[in-house]
Amino acid sequence: MATIKKFQVTFDCAQPERVARFWCEVLGYVAPSPPKGFGTWDEYNLSLPAEDRDAWFSCSDPTGVGPRLYFQRVPEGKVVKNRVHLDVRAGTGLVGEERVATLEAECARLVALGGVRVRLLLADEDNESCLVMQDVEGNEFCLD
Repeated sequence: MATIKKFQVTFDCAQPERVARFWCEVLGYVAPSPPKGFGTWDEYNLSLPAEDRDAWFSCSDPTGVGPRLYFQRVPEGKVVKNRVHLDVRAGTGLVGEERVATLEAECARLVALGGVRVRLLLADEDNESCLVMQDVEGNEFCLD
């Protein structure tokens, strides 16, 4: 059996482009160019039947290293805690007050983009500090 080397992370959401653009800002990812024949994504969406508009969006790591993120519209809203979440590695290699200050600074940047701060989990015997957040539709993720 071959080893899988590439994967994509898929988000169920109400507004795919809005959520994707938030994650582009979080991770430094880029949105794809609009489909051939369209100058913008808005033009493309307006060409579709109303029920198909803003049904999906994606973004990718411009270096090609990180996974592609795919956002698909679903009819139901989020009702429970995520079973899987992303850890955004903002404080790698840092400890103590320096780590917390870095996490807090990144949190402030993401709150300005529409993210929500949930709570700071301070270091213990086993883990370094991390900061729990939510994206623009309430999906949990951690700054660690």
